[in-house]
Formats: sequence, C-alpha cells, structure tokens
Amino acid sequence: MPTLSRLSLRASCLAVPVLAVFLLPAVTLAQSDSPTDPGADVAQVSEVVGDALESEDPGSVSELEASDQSELPVTLSKQIDNAFGTYVVGPTAAVIFYGFGSETWLGTKIPFVVVWLLFGAIFLTLKMGFINFRAFRHAIDLTRGAYDNPDEPGEVSHFQALAAALSATVGLGNIAGVAIAIGTGGPGATLWIIMIGFLGMTSKFAECTLGQLYRVTDTDGHVLGGPMRYLRTGLADVGYAGLGRILAVVFMLLCIGASFGGGNAFQIGQSLEAIRGDIPILQTHPVVYGLLMAFLVGIVIVGGIKSIGAVAGKVVPFMCLAYVMAALYILAKNYAAVPSAVVLIVTEAFTPQAAYGGFLGVLVIGIKRAVFSNEAGVGSAAIVHSAAKTDEPVSEGIVALLEPFIDTVVVCTITALVVVVTGAYNAPELGAAIEADQGAKITLYAFANGGHAWFRYILYFAVVLFAYSTCISWSYYGERCWVELFGERTSVIYKLLFLLFTVLGSVITRGNILDFSDLMILGMSFPNLLGVFLLSGVVKRQLDSYWKRYKSGEIKRVDVPKS
Repeated sequence: MPTLSRLSLRASCLAVPVLAVFLLPAVTLAQSDSPTDPGADVAQVSEVVGDALESEDPGSVSELEASDQSELPVTLSKQIDNAFGTYVVGPTAAVIFYGFGSETWLGTKIPFVVVWLLFGAIFLTLKMGFINFRAFRHAIDLTRGAYDNPDEPGEVSHFQALAAALSATVGLGNIAGVAIAIGTGGPGATLWIIMIGFLGMTSKFAECTLGQLYRVTDTDGHVLGGPMRYLRTGLADVGYAGLGRILAVVFMLLCIGASFGGGNAFQIGQSLEAIRGDIPILQTHPVVYGLLMAFLVGIVIVGGIKSIGAVAGKVVPFMCLAYVMAALYILAKNYAAVPSAVVLIVTEAFTPQAAYGGFLGVLVIGIKRAVFSNEAGVGSAAIVHSAAKTDEPVSEGIVALLEPFIDTVVVCTITALVVVVTGAYNAPELGAAIEADQGAKITLYAFANGGHAWFRYILYFAVVLFAYSTCISWSYYGERCWVELFGERTSVIYKLLFLLFTVLGSVITRGNILDFSDLMILGMSFPNLLGVFLLSGVVKRQLDSYWKRYKSGEIKRVDVPKS
C-alpha cells in the first residue's frame, strides 16, 4: 500500500493540471479586474495592509482599489468581496488597530496591536536580562554548528531551522515595507525599525524556547511544536488549562487562515504584479505563474520540514546575498551621500516634519513596519524552530534571536539607506506611488537610479525567490496547526488546499479576503504573546540554568567541520 507521503506527492503533482482546468476560465474575469497597466499596482504587500485599514470608516478598506474598479460592472465576486470587507475585514481591523482615542490626546493614532507588540518586546527584553545582546556571539556559534550533536532529537539542524524561519520573514516587507515607512514617515522611521528589530530578538527567543520545551514527536517521527503546544500544555502546567485550550485553538485557526492568504496567495499575487510588466504571457495569462509556483512549491512541501529546511538552507543565503550585494554596490557608488543619510535618519527620528504626525507618528510607522517584516511576537517561527535537533530548548531560542537581527537590523537598514541616498523616498515622480503605499515601486526606482537600469531584474529575481521561500515556510506553519487540529492523516488535504490558494493568488491579486488573511497574521500575536507573558517565568528559569552551565563550560563545544 502506498505510504502517505507518496500519496501526498502524487496528489500534489496531480493538483496542478487539475487546478489549471478549473481555473483557466477565471483568467478572463481576473483580467477584467486588473488595472490596464500591470505594473501600476506593484506590491501593496501584506506588511502594509494596516495603513489601508486605518480609515475612520472601517468598511472602506481600499480607496485605491475602489477608484480602479468604480467603472467596472459589479460582478458577484465583487459583491461578495465588498460584503466581506464591510462585515468582516472592517470590524476586525477596527479591533486590531483600535487607537483608544490616542489621536485626540496624543495627536496621532497608536494602534492597539502596536502597543501590544512593543510592550511585549520591552517586557521580555528586561525580564530576560537583555539576552538579545549578551547571547549574540553564542547564537552565531550555535548556528555554525559549534555545539551540534547529530544524535540529539529533532528533524533539522540549527542552521536549517534558522534558514526556514528566515525564508518566511525575509521577503517583500524588506523590499516594499521599508520604502513605505520612509515614504510616509520620513527617513527617521528607519531608526525605530532598527530599535524594534533589536527588541524583537527577545520575543523570538522566548517563543522559540517554549516551542522546543513543549514539543512532542508523533508516531511517524514528526515533531509537533509551537504556540499550539505551549499554549495548551504549558499554560496547563501553570494552572491555566482552560485558557490555554482556548488560546491554542484560536492561534491554530488564525495560523491556518494566514498560511493560505498572507503566507501564500498574497505573496504570489504581489510578486506577480512586480514582474508581469516585463513578461508578456503573464499579462494575458497570469494563471501560468500560479501554476508554475504551485508545482515548485508542491515539490518541496510534500517532503515536510526536512525538505523545506534543505531548500531554505540553500535559497535564503543565496537570495539575501544577491539582494544585499546589489544594495551595497549602490551604497558604494553613492558613498559620499551615506554619512549625510545616516545623520538624516537619526535627526528626523526625533524631530520629524509636522506633516508626518510628529515624533510619535514616526515611531508608530517604524514599529509597524518592523513587526510586519520580522513577525516577532506572532509565534510562527516557534513552529519550525521546535523541529531543530537539540535537547537544550534555550539553545534554539538563542539561535532564533538572530532572525530579527538579520531581517530587520541588517536587511531593512540596507534597504533604507539605499532609498534615502538615492532620494527615492521624496522623488516628485514617485508622489503617487508613495501616496498609494506602493513600496516596491520606490525600491525599484532606487535600484534603477542608484545602480544600473538592469538592477531591476535583480529586484524581480529577489521578489520571486522571497515569495517562493515564504510560501514553503508558511505551508509548514499551517500544516502543523492543521495536523494538531485534524490529525496527521489529513495532512494531504491541507497541502492540496495550500496549492489551490497558490494558484488563486495569481488570479485574484487583490481584495478584502486577502486583506483579512494578513490581519490574521497580526491576530496571531494576541493569543501567542498572552501565553508567552504567562510562561515567561518558565523561560527565565530555563535560561538561567542554561546560561550558568554554558558559562561554566558544562555545555561542551564540538569541532566545527571546515568548509
């Protein structure tokens, strides 16, 4: 009898041509819903959905979309999408971005989700004794394999777990989100992006330590770990069993929905919009891109975390290197402008222009962009880090704290400097793009004008790889939550649904349903961080024990194989 993995492989590969048959008729409708210029709506990415939803009228989700489609006939799909925006997306956004009247007594709106994530990061950083700084060198040694033991339990190495988690966070937010932050908040927003990146390192440490601490292994040898485990089991251990069960279910439902939308369909749609202007077939048949990506994603996800970790371990360093090298070339070419750009970033962080809402306005913009980019506090990374090979939960938490540093402190800062030194953030010809939060257009302008015209192809390449790597990693996040709810034998159903949404992402590139999926990513932070707060004492005791043994030499270092 064929094994489940073989059935999954056959089904996933078969899904692509089957989906093509059913979805090709939808291409005409998708084309009619698209703007005339395929490049006109480049990357209103998942990281920027908050701004589009923070209007006084929660039901009015996207004025840009409404203006683009106001003259088109109202189809059933549009009626459904509009109703979804009015009755689901609007109310959800009103809760997540509720400002407690801060716009009246502070002069700028401070959304609840921003306060929640910032408070959590500061609280954990103080309680863990600034582990984000004092364990930085040790984190690098762990990632290099200096303490690896192949006989320890788990499915992937420290490095593969880190790469898989990074593949879900290093992406369109680094390309587009940073540009939007600077375009709307000025260069000063960069400093606050860096700050929350440092604080987010501790959030990642705490949640990934808990993911390892409460992980279990099923009968097939697959690891089950993450917020769905430590919310239920961990909170039960400290006397909150009922609350833990509720939070775990809420988290899993949000994660599954987010994996289909923000971690999949939205990534496909936005990467398609970024490249289709230079590829004629994608202008007329965008579903081809979705089918191709579904095939490439399907090949990897049927192998589970081992395949995902192996691919991410190769793709993530390569795609980051290509993007960063191009950006560094631009900075080297414009080296004379770099010092003044740094001064501008620091000074405007504290004395921004009044048009940007003052100091607090820029602070909020920077925090939102950083959180949307590195997902610190959301809990998603704890799922993949729980599969790492180690019997020291704290060691994997220390490895995980490198993620916000690489994603936010390094990559986002490099992007910000490129945008500032090239003047893209205030270029007159980009006024409409800045107003519409089209961040990828701003970064594309910076790459083409700061480097060479052909640099746009490097950006295209990075966008596609970032979208692909995000899809494969979020497939694992959603699949682990699905399995926890419905059992391992139903895993193939989730994978087929995931591939379906991969194709749909190329056909339905905008809409309230996709916006809602991105809200679910933010929503994951509420049950996750509440659980992490209640379990922070457990993390602190584990950390103190590990750090004492590490400092005394009880935790033995092994020879690192020479490459």
